[in-house]
Amino acid sequence: MTKADLIDVVAARTKVTRDRAALVVNTVFEQIMEAMKKSERVEIRNFGNFTIRKYGSYTGRNPKTGEKVHVSPKRMPFFKVGLELKQLANQRLK
Repeated sequence: MTKADLIDVVAARTKVTRDRAALVVNTVFEQIMEAMKKSERVEIRNFGNFTIRKYGSYTGRNPKTGEKVHVSPKRMPFFKVGLELKQLANQRLK
C-alpha cells in the first residue's frame, strides 16, 4: 500500500473528499516526524512504537579500500511492532 492508496481508503471510509483525507494522513505523518525530531516516543496501541536510537561515534572501515574512517554519532528512527500487529502478520502463516 502506498501513501496515495492510504489516502484513497481514508477518503472512501470517512466519505470525505480526497483532499481532506490527504490533509488528515499528511498531518498524522508530520506529527509523528515532529515528535521523533524531538526524540519523543510515539506509541500507537496495537500497532507499534516509533523511537529514536542514538549511536555513538566509532572507527569504521571502508570496505573497498580497507582504510579506517571516522563515523560520527547519529540518531536513527526505529520501529518496534506491537503485539496485535505481530500476531496478525503471523496469522497468515498458519
